[in-house]
Amino acid sequence: MTETGLFFIHALSPLHAGTGQGIGAIDLPIAREKATGIPYLPGSSLKGVLRDRARGKGWDADTLAAVFGPETEGAAEHAGAVQVGDAKLLLLPVRSVYGVFAHVTSPYLLERFRREALLAGLTPPEAVATPERESVGVAPGSKLVDAKLNGVYLEDLDLKPREDPALGVWEEWLAALTEAPVRGRLAVVHDDLMAFLLETATEVVARIRLDDETKTVAQGALWYEESLPAESVLYSLVRAENSHRKQKPLSAGEVLSLFNGLLDGALQLGGKATVGRGLCRVRAGR
Repeated sequence: MTETGLFFIHALSPLHAGTGQGIGAIDLPIAREKATGIPYLPGSSLKGVLRDRARGKGWDADTLAAVFGPETEGAAEHAGAVQVGDAKLLLLPVRSVYGVFAHVTSPYLLERFRREALLAGLTPPEAVATPERESVGVAPGSKLVDAKLNGVYLEDLDLKPREDPALGVWEEWLAALTEAPVRGRLAVVHDDLMAFLLETATEVVARIRLDDETKTVAQGALWYEESLPAESVLYSLVRAENSHRKQKPLSAGEVLSLFNGLLDGALQLGGKATVGRGLCRVRAGR
């Protein structure tokens, strides 16, 4: 017997889920899917952080091992009862002349999210139509639209708004599930334009290390690192099964319930925690 769930990650500060090294102008890029170039947060990172939270909440050793698996030295004993998928990007915050910022997504991102939400037993709204490359889908009454010029301005892009009542349904549904500021800010662009924004609208900052004596930049201590901007929204699919630990028999439903109990509140995800990166709010999809 298995149970499937889904949870959301709302970045409250820039989120750096890095690859450790870069080969281009950015020294520390974020992790991206090989085929699509879409940023993601590895499931192994999520599982490790949530295991630490469970330990901090006072879970006993048998429950911890049953849900997440034994410690490394006992890994051959049995598998954990929960599998945590990679957190995939759903909404990318992009600067907007109106409405402060837009939560930008695309038909492909919404469609693959629908696929996984349905697996988790949720009932997401219907798929949306693909906008033309020079236009953007918005909900009626969107904060992003310049009413006088009938335009939406994202970064340096000038797009024509196309109102779609279906996006109003998506805004309300996502706002209720994630508690992110989606209402009035949802923008659906063509998949090709989304690929462009995923390359150009992430946050890239220069970091330096000062020499303690001279208080100038130390030799070779200038680097550039990339992050997903604050207000990004991601989601992860979770699969639970019956416990494999004889000392702690748990049903798949009990495992998922225990796991979901870890998903309320703030977590630090990714790297660069000491400089304020990766403060996120997690919430189980219900």
